[in-house]
Amino acid sequence: MSTRWQYQVVEIKPSLMGSFKQDVLQEALVRQGQLGWELVQIVSPSPMAALLAVFKREA
Repeated sequence: MSTRWQYQVVEIKPSLMGSFKQDVLQEALVRQGQLGWELVQIVSPSPMAALLAVFKREA
Protein backbone atom coordinates (compact mmCIF):
# COMPACT_ATOMS: atom_id res chain seq x y z
CA MET A 1 0.00 0.00 0.00
CA SER A 2 1.34 3.42 -0.90
CA THR A 3 1.62 6.25 1.61
CA ARG A 4 -0.84 9.12 1.22
CA TRP A 5 0.35 12.65 1.97
CA GLN A 6 -1.23 15.95 2.94
CA TYR A 7 0.48 19.12 1.77
CA GLN A 8 0.43 22.62 3.21
CA VAL A 9 1.91 25.88 1.91
CA VAL A 10 2.81 28.59 4.42
CA GLU A 11 3.57 32.13 3.26
CA ILE A 12 6.43 33.87 5.08
CA LYS A 13 6.40 37.60 4.41
CA PRO A 14 9.56 39.73 4.19
CA SER A 15 10.22 42.76 6.36
CA LEU A 16 9.62 46.25 4.98
CA MET A 17 13.18 46.27 3.65
CA GLY A 18 12.59 43.02 1.75
CA SER A 19 14.74 40.77 3.93
CA PHE A 20 13.74 37.82 6.05
CA LYS A 21 14.48 37.72 9.75
CA GLN A 22 15.96 34.41 10.85
CA ASP A 23 13.86 34.24 14.02
CA VAL A 24 10.59 34.75 12.07
CA LEU A 25 11.53 32.01 9.60
CA GLN A 26 12.63 29.64 12.37
CA GLU A 27 9.45 30.29 14.35
CA ALA A 28 7.32 29.35 11.32
CA LEU A 29 9.34 26.15 10.77
CA VAL A 30 9.20 25.11 14.43
CA ARG A 31 5.45 25.80 14.64
CA GLN A 32 4.73 23.53 11.69
CA GLY A 33 7.13 20.85 12.95
CA GLN A 34 5.32 20.74 16.28
CA LEU A 35 2.10 20.10 14.37
CA GLY A 36 3.66 17.11 12.60
CA TRP A 37 4.55 18.78 9.30
CA GLU A 38 7.87 18.11 7.54
CA LEU A 39 9.46 20.82 5.40
CA VAL A 40 9.77 19.77 1.76
CA GLN A 41 10.94 22.95 0.06
CA ILE A 42 11.12 26.73 0.34
CA VAL A 43 10.24 28.62 -2.84
CA SER A 44 11.22 32.22 -3.49
CA PRO A 45 9.05 33.29 -6.45
CA SER A 46 10.75 36.67 -6.94
CA PRO A 47 12.82 39.27 -5.09
CA MET A 48 10.84 41.16 -2.42
CA ALA A 49 8.09 38.51 -2.53
CA ALA A 50 6.98 36.27 0.31
CA LEU A 51 8.67 32.89 0.67
CA LEU A 52 6.47 29.85 0.23
CA ALA A 53 7.32 27.00 2.59
CA VAL A 54 5.91 23.67 1.42
CA PHE A 55 5.26 21.03 4.10
CA LYS A 56 3.95 17.45 4.05
CA ARG A 57 2.71 14.85 6.51
CA GLU A 58 1.07 11.47 6.28
CA ALA A 59 -2.66 11.68 5.72
